[in-house]
Amino acid sequence: MDSPDLAIRMRRAAFNRALADADLDAIGPLLTQHVVLITGTDSAVLNGRKAQLLAWKREFAAADRTIYTRLPEAIEASGVEPIALEHGRWQGATTAGAAIAAGTYAAKWRQIGTDWALEAEIFITLA
Repeated sequence: MDSPDLAIRMRRAAFNRALADADLDAIGPLLTQHVVLITGTDSAVLNGRKAQLLAWKREFAAADRTIYTRLPEAIEASGVEPIALEHGRWQGATTAGAAIAAGTYAAKWRQIGTDWALEAEIFITLA
């Protein structure tokens, strides 16, 4: 895949599908080993793939779980390093589809071999 923009959008779509389907096995390969996630409301920090997968496992087990979707608006690839920055909007919804939270996010991706993996994400809750 030549275009970082297209490749990252496809990886983001795969992440969104994995979240909707509660597919932990599909999330792991999308994350670097030392990925960092900073949540949107309380700024909780999840350090590392293992910590993030544990958080998603707990989320998926909840009876009233939230389904998160990230919608990329722009992706800027570096011309000097195998990295890119994604910016977009996110939404959390009930399993019935009712929106319960939303905001913006930024994500840093790193190309490892031919694949792109998330290295960091930060969210802000706006609604």
